[in-house]
Amino acid sequence: MHTQLPFLREIILFLAAAGLVMPIVRRLKISPVLGFLCIGLLIGPYGLGQLEEQVPAIGHFVVSDLQGIQTIGELGVTFLLFSIGLEMSVAQLWGMRRTVFGLGSAQILFGALAIGLAASVLGTDTKTAILFGLCLALSSTAIVVQLLSEQLRLASNAGRTAFGILLMQDLAVVPILLYVGVLGSRIEGSFWSAIVLSIGEALLTVAAIFLIGRLVVRPVLRFAGSSGSREMFMAAVLLFILGTSALTAEAGLSMALGAFLAGLLFSGTEYRHQVNSDIEPFKGLLLALFFISVGMRIDLMEIWNDLGAIALAAIALIVGKAVILVILARAFGHPWSVATEVGILLGEGGEFALVAVSAASSVGAIAIDMSQFLISVVVLTMLVTPGLAWLGRITGNAIAVTENETQNAAPEDVASDTIVIGGFGRVGRIIGKILEGQRIRYVAIDSDPILVASEKGRGLPIYYGDASNPELLRHIGISKAAAFITTMDQRNAAEHIVSAVHRSWPHIPIYARARDPAHARKMKQFGAYDAIPETTEASLQLSESLLFGLGIPDDVARSIIDQVRDDLCFDPPVRKIEEEGDHTGEQRSAPSQ
Repeated sequence: MHTQLPFLREIILFLAAAGLVMPIVRRLKISPVLGFLCIGLLIGPYGLGQLEEQVPAIGHFVVSDLQGIQTIGELGVTFLLFSIGLEMSVAQLWGMRRTVFGLGSAQILFGALAIGLAASVLGTDTKTAILFGLCLALSSTAIVVQLLSEQLRLASNAGRTAFGILLMQDLAVVPILLYVGVLGSRIEGSFWSAIVLSIGEALLTVAAIFLIGRLVVRPVLRFAGSSGSREMFMAAVLLFILGTSALTAEAGLSMALGAFLAGLLFSGTEYRHQVNSDIEPFKGLLLALFFISVGMRIDLMEIWNDLGAIALAAIALIVGKAVILVILARAFGHPWSVATEVGILLGEGGEFALVAVSAASSVGAIAIDMSQFLISVVVLTMLVTPGLAWLGRITGNAIAVTENETQNAAPEDVASDTIVIGGFGRVGRIIGKILEGQRIRYVAIDSDPILVASEKGRGLPIYYGDASNPELLRHIGISKAAAFITTMDQRNAAEHIVSAVHRSWPHIPIYARARDPAHARKMKQFGAYDAIPETTEASLQLSESLLFGLGIPDDVARSIIDQVRDDLCFDPPVRKIEEEGDHTGEQRSAPSQ
C-alpha cells in the first residue's frame, strides 16, 4: 500500500495527532499553534524517533522522512496566503499603503540592515550577511495571523498594523527568493544587474497572471456555480489556487505569492464569501500540518549542545526586531501601546526564513552547519511566539491604561446597521429596492450565479453562496447585522436557514417568508421574529381591496382584515411561545431599527 500512496503512514499519524491529541490540548487551554509544534517535536525524528533503534515498535508512531510532510505542510502556508488575499482587495491594499508599503518596507529594510551588520561583524561576507538579514527580518505570518484570529483581535489597531507589516513581508518573499537563486548560481556579468533583471521578470509574470485572471475568474466560477454542484464549484476554486501557485513556481517565484494573487482575484468578485467558507477546512488542516512539520525540525539535542549561542541569538533577534519596530511604528504615528505590542508580537523569525535558508543551503549559498544553526534559532523563536503574543498584549494594555488609549477597541463595523437578505429573487429584490429607498444598507446572498452576476453588474451588494451556511454568514459579518431576512420559498431550506441563524446568532431578529399560516407558525417556532405567509397575505390584500370597493370605510375594512390576519397567523400555541420568549428576554425582542 505504501507504493500506491506515498506518505500514508505519515498522513495517518498527522490525522491522529490532529483528531485525538488536539482536543486534549484545547482542554488544557494551550494555544493550538504551540500544541501542534509540540506534537511535531514529539513524533518527529528528534523526539521519539531517537528511540527507534532501541524500541523498533516506536517506528510505527514517528515520522523519520520530513521531506514529503514539509512539502504538504507548505501548502498550508499557500492556503493561508490565499485566504489573506481573499480578505483583501487592490483598493484595500492601496488604502493600507502607509502601513503595508511604508511601515512594512521600513521594517524589512532596517531590520535586514541591523541583522546584516551584526552578521558582518561576526565575520560573514557581505552577500551572505545580506541574505541573513533579509531572511531573519521576516516574522511568522502563519502563527501570528492564527493567534490573532483565535483571539478575535485582527480588527484591533495592533492587529491591523501587524497584519499590514506581515503582508509586506509576504510580498518581500519574492525578491528574497530571487536573491537566493542568484546567490547560488554562477552568473556572468554584474551580480546586481542579474537581481534587477530577475525582479523585472517577476513583476511581468505577476502582472500577466493578474490581468489574465481578471478576465477568466468570473466566467469560470459562474459556469461552475450554474451547474448546481458544490463539488464542481470547489474543484474550480482549487484549480485556480493550485494552478496560479504552480505558474508562479514555474516562473521561479513562491507558490504562496501565486495563491495570494488568486485570493486578490477572487476578492473582487461576488463569490469570495462562499469561497472563503469552502476552503476553511483545507486551510485549517494544512496549516496544522505545517506547524507539525516545523515542530519536527526542532532538534533538542542540537539546541542543548549549542544552547548558549542559539539562545543568545534568539533573544538578540527578538529584542532587536522589537526595538526597531517600536521605533518605526512610533515614527509612523502609532501610539506607544500599539507600537510596543506589534514590536513584541513580530519579534520572532518566520516560516519563509526556513524556506529561504533551506533553499540557500541546497544551492550552496551557505554552509550546512550554518543553515542548521539559523533554522534552530528561527524555530526556537517561533516556538515562543504564543508567549510573545501574550507578553505583547499585556504590555500594550498596560501602556494603553497609563496613556488612556483605546488601542484594542475594534473599529466601527460597517455591518453594524446592515440588513442581510438570504435569497435575492423576486421578493428579495423588492425588499432590497425598499431598503435602498430608505437609505438602509443591505447585503444579499443568492445561489444563482447568473442572477448574482447580473445584479452585481448593476452595482448591487450581492454575493454568491448558500445563505444557510453558517460559515458563509460569519464571513459576511452577520454577527453585527441589524436583522436577517430569508425570502426562500422552499419549505425545508427556509426552515433550515432560520434554525441555523437563530442557533448561532440568537440576538439577531429574523424575518421570514412563509408559504402559508401553518408554515409561518413553524418558522416562528424555529426562531423567526416574524414570518409572513405569502399566499395568505395576497388573499388578505385582495379582500381588503374588495371591501374598499364595496364602500366599507377604509379604517373598518383594515380592522377586519387585521383581525383575520391575526386569527390566521397567531394561534394560542404560538402566542404561548412568544410570551415565554418575552418573559425570558430571548429572541422576541423587537429590532432596534
